[in-house]
Formats: sequence, C-alpha cells, structure tokens
Amino acid sequence: MNLLSSFVLLSGSGLVDTINKINDFIAGKILVVGLLFAGLFLSFILGFPQITKIGKAFKLVFGGLFKKKEGPKEEGSMSSFQALATAVAAQVGTGNVAGVATAITAGGPGAIFWMWLSAFFGMGTIFVEAVLAQKYRSKIDGEFVGGPAYYISKGLKKTGVFAKILAGFFAIAIVLALGFMGNAVQSNSIASGIKGIQGLENVNPAIIGVVIAILAALIFIGGIDRIAKFAELVVPVMAVVYILGSIVILIMFAGQVGPTFAWIFKSAFNGTAAMGGIAGAAVKVAVQKGVARGLFSNEAGMGSTPHAHAVANVKHPAEQGLTAIIGVFIDTVLVCSATALAILVTGAYKATGADGKFLAGAQLTQQAFRTAFGSGGAIFLAVCLSFFAFTTIVGWYYFGESNIKYLFGKAGLLPYRVIVLICIIAGSLGEVAIVWSLADIFNTLMVLPNLIAILWLSFEARAIMQDYNKCLLNNDVHYDYEVK
Repeated sequence: MNLLSSFVLLSGSGLVDTINKINDFIAGKILVVGLLFAGLFLSFILGFPQITKIGKAFKLVFGGLFKKKEGPKEEGSMSSFQALATAVAAQVGTGNVAGVATAITAGGPGAIFWMWLSAFFGMGTIFVEAVLAQKYRSKIDGEFVGGPAYYISKGLKKTGVFAKILAGFFAIAIVLALGFMGNAVQSNSIASGIKGIQGLENVNPAIIGVVIAILAALIFIGGIDRIAKFAELVVPVMAVVYILGSIVILIMFAGQVGPTFAWIFKSAFNGTAAMGGIAGAAVKVAVQKGVARGLFSNEAGMGSTPHAHAVANVKHPAEQGLTAIIGVFIDTVLVCSATALAILVTGAYKATGADGKFLAGAQLTQQAFRTAFGSGGAIFLAVCLSFFAFTTIVGWYYFGESNIKYLFGKAGLLPYRVIVLICIIAGSLGEVAIVWSLADIFNTLMVLPNLIAILWLSFEARAIMQDYNKCLLNNDVHYDYEVK
C-alpha cells in the first residue's frame, strides 16, 4: 500500500486526471452508444425474448423454487439457479446504491426511465452472452469453464491471430479490472461502510481487511462448488431484504409514490429543474446518466456474467440465456429502482451534510433510509452495502479465476488467489487514486473485445434461439454439442 501511495505522489494528480479523462471519453462516448446499439440490434434479431419469452424465463428461474432441489447432474458445473445467483452476486454491488444516487443528482429523476430502457435492451445483450458462453465453454481438469475469452478464441478462430490477441486482451483486462483492482475497491467500500456505523468509527481498517480476506479465502479455496453454494444461499436473501426494506419505505411514503413516477416520466422527456441536490439537467444528460447507470450496473455486454452462465447445467443454451435475462431484471428493475424510489419519495435529495453541501452517492441513499427508519436505517443500509460488496468480491474473483485458467491453466490459481487476498487487505486501508482510476479504465477496456465478439457471433445466437423454439414446439428441449 505504501508503494502504491508513493507512486501516486510521484506521478501526481495529472496522471490520474489523464486516465479519468480517457475513461470518461471511452465509456461515455463509445461504450454507452455501442452497448445500447448492441442491445437494440440483438433484441431485434432474436425477436425480443425479453417480451416474448419473459414468462418462460421466470418459470425457469422460479418455477421449481418450492420443489425438491436437485444438484448439478454433471460434475464441475453449477445448477442454473446457482449460476444466476453467482452472476447476480457480481451485478448487485455498491453501484446499485451509490451509482443510482449519482445518476439522479446529475441527470435528474428522468435518468431512472432511461436506466429502465437500457436494462430492457440489455436483456437482449446478456441473452447472447450467456448462450455463447454455453456453446463455447470448455472443461479443464473436470470443471466447466467459459466466458468471452473462450467464445472469442473459439468462435472467431477463423481470424487466426486476431482472435487470440482479442481473447488474451480480454482475459488480462478482466483479471486486472475485477480480480485485483476491482476487489480492492469493493473491500474499501466495506471498510468505509463499517466505519460509518456509529460506535465503529475508530475500528482499524486493517482488521476489517484481514477479516474480509479470511472469509473470502474460505469461499475461494472451496472452488466452484463452494462459490455456487455461497451465492445460492446469500444472494437471494441479500436482494430480498434490501427490496423489502425499500417497499416498506414506499408504503410509509405512499402519498409520494404516484407523483414520483409522474416526475420520473416527465423529466425523462422534458428535463429537470434544479431542486435540492438534484442539478438542473437537460434530457440529453438524463439519457446519458440513466443509460450509463443501467448498462454498467447490470453488466449486460461487459463480458463478466457469462463466466457464471457458462457453467450452468441446462438442457439447452437458450434456457440459460433466458435465466440471464432475469439477472438484469433483478439488478436494475428491482434493486436499482428500489434505491431510486427510496431517494425520491423520502425527499432525501434535499438533505445536506455537516459542511452544508447536498449529500451525494451512498450518503444520499443512506439519508433516505435514515429518514424512514431513523439511525437504524443508516445501519441497515451499511449492512446491505457490506453484503453487496462482499458478494461482488466473490463473483468478481470467480470471473477472474475463469480467465486465469484460460491464460495459465490451474497452475495459475494459487498465485491469483494470493494476489486477490492482498488486494482485498490493501483496499481496506484507504483509497489510492491511481488504483481506482485504473480499475475504471480496465473495466471499460475489457468491454470492447466482448462487444466485437457478441456482434460477430450474433447470428449463431439467433440460430440457437430458433433451435430452442423448435424444441419447444416438439416438446423436446435438448441441444447436442461437444464440450472440449
């Protein structure tokens, strides 16, 4: 940590500013447009499965909820629900709390409408990612593994060295962005949240970091089975508790719910006047902030969640594609919306801090829960944030592990785990500007090769969807392919 801090001091803030400007340009000008176009295009060629197959998707995920659960039928895989839970573990994170609040203060309530719209098109994108991950997955030492690096190297293999370079670039970028730097960021969020609880302000962050690292290590060393069981047990409870808390707030402020929805839709098309901590925003800003928050929250098109969907044990790849759609629904339509509505109906956006400035980010969301539940609401949100961040650590670790296997095989797992744990401890000690900025830019850069691949292979995904439709008509859902 001292070495990193020294590097920042030597490099000065200029390097951080430059990295941030580059990332803002790529993410704001290229990726938002690219991801939105991809979602629209893919949804169109697939026949909008987020509409035509949404009932089937919910049935696949929740239909057997009260039936006797069956484990994965094939060793080295996860059940479809476990794969979804692992994906949602990574999707639902601090961005669902702090990021949504930032989108509202910068883009106004209208940003929420555009967030919903981006999630709608993102469902088409994530369907393709999950389907391709299923089709091109591999088996290494008895365990299934897959993701963009695999469907890029196999699906684009006719391009020769281009496919290898693209896959290798993605694998390296995601290990750095999520496995190392991203998990340092999540650990910092947990430490900050715990220290924000009254009575725990003076807790040594190093102790928090070590505890997080030990808990994470206990899950990591159990491999795919323990990660799957952890996600299946913790993620549904985590999401439901947070959503129920938000529903209680809506009940308490029922008189504001109707006007709030009207405000969201009106602001989406007419812009927003400055009010409280919400800056006056034109429609263009509302679109930009809302779309960006939706896309980067549910991770559709970013290439992260396919690693979990690749190892699901399903009869047909399209089944996991439909399951992935529910992941976007849970992340954005439920969890992000819960945050947004809590902030708006409680009027938390009007609150100021001790310095007289309007609250922003996670503090704004915390104020919404404090308004409804008093000091207990602030503690409730801090606990939820900690769970969101910890499950993201587990999900992101697993995504990085899949790419370590692609790059180095199982021999690279021990060094990878050790570095991840070091990053977790280091992240808890304090924010290092250069690490946070690099995490952002690598997170952005890894999307580019994935976007190229899913658009390139989009008609293969459509063919799989068409095959699935035929299977449904014949009442015989199966898909024949060999995993290598």
